[in-house]
Amino acid sequence: MHHKLFSKDFTLVVIGQIISLFGNAIIRFALPLYLLNQTGSSALFGTITAVSFIPSILLSPIGGIIADRIHKRNIMVALDLFTAILIAGFGLLLGKIDLIPLLTVTMMLLYGIAGAYQPSVQASIPALTEPQNYVKANSIINTISSFSALIGPVLGGILYSTYGLSPLLWISAACFLFSSILEIFIQIPHAKQSFSGSIWRIVKNDFGESMQFVRKDKPIIFKVVLVVCGINLFLSAMIVVATPYLITEVLDFTPDLANKLFGFSEGAFALGGLSGGILAGLCAKKLTLQKAGNLLVAAALLILPMGCSLMLLSSAWVNYFIITGCFFFLMIFSTLFSVQMMAFVQHQTPQHLIGKVMSVIITLSICAQPLGTALYGLAFDFCKGSEWIVVVFAGMVSLLIAMTTRKLFRTMANQ
Repeated sequence: MHHKLFSKDFTLVVIGQIISLFGNAIIRFALPLYLLNQTGSSALFGTITAVSFIPSILLSPIGGIIADRIHKRNIMVALDLFTAILIAGFGLLLGKIDLIPLLTVTMMLLYGIAGAYQPSVQASIPALTEPQNYVKANSIINTISSFSALIGPVLGGILYSTYGLSPLLWISAACFLFSSILEIFIQIPHAKQSFSGSIWRIVKNDFGESMQFVRKDKPIIFKVVLVVCGINLFLSAMIVVATPYLITEVLDFTPDLANKLFGFSEGAFALGGLSGGILAGLCAKKLTLQKAGNLLVAAALLILPMGCSLMLLSSAWVNYFIITGCFFFLMIFSTLFSVQMMAFVQHQTPQHLIGKVMSVIITLSICAQPLGTALYGLAFDFCKGSEWIVVVFAGMVSLLIAMTTRKLFRTMANQ
């Protein structure tokens, strides 16, 4: 077991993550944008983006089960290599077959791979470092993810507008190929588990085992999952719908300026996530479980100034800066909360179950968001002209959830 955080193997995992997440950020930015430019259809754009999420939700639990049974390094190598081949294949077929089915299948596979890949990375942390380093290790992985989300679209946008889609495809494929070669040299301790019966039986048994652990053995983890689901349903989903809708449709900007400003806001959110990740690493000792509820309360309170400014102020610029500023700080608090929850679950879960439990948590957490996104889409449509009502509602419900969970985290800390 490694006492220092940056052992050779953890460092290789980190470098592999930087390269593959950067490749992922570029491709996830470029493909939907290319579709929008080619078809001009926002309905098609929305549908394909929504459909792309389905494999991610389905494959996340399978990814966790595989992460506990197969060598985690081999999973990372195989998935990165497959992604490189997939992107290169898309590049070669582009223009030769119909764009819409080609892009739909590619996007679904890319999201599915990402869903299966992350549990392996999360599950390898306890195998590569000591419990006292879990918060720091998670914050490093989280920071890389935020940094690639910040840099990927910005660089992707510049390269895409200058050179078109093709060079981006080859850069992205090269990132994944290089990452898979690098990951061959990682050594992650692996305890072999027995394989018997069909893969579906194993999936069913393992999923059942992790649900049993989360609900019966450690009900406190199940409560954490319910909190995250509630926050995703009311807070995260509102952010996903409100940002593009308010900035490009509601605030009084020209279409070109609105699109540029939306891009800057996306950058600001990623910067908030990045700052939260760095803060989590720096303040690892101060992040006690008793205070976890306060982070959610702070995040929920940040929604209310947006609702008030939309209701009371007519200046598009003032509203824009309040929305972007509030979301920036909201991302800091929610990232601090996420890092802390990941570390808590890793502390509470035995090594042989960690991948399965992580993936069950990720799956249950993601499931709430598409439902919320659909509901907020309808709500904003219904409250046209009084969008502040929807924003204030989201803030009040999120605050209610956050206040309730403060008690939960205090009891957890005393256990």
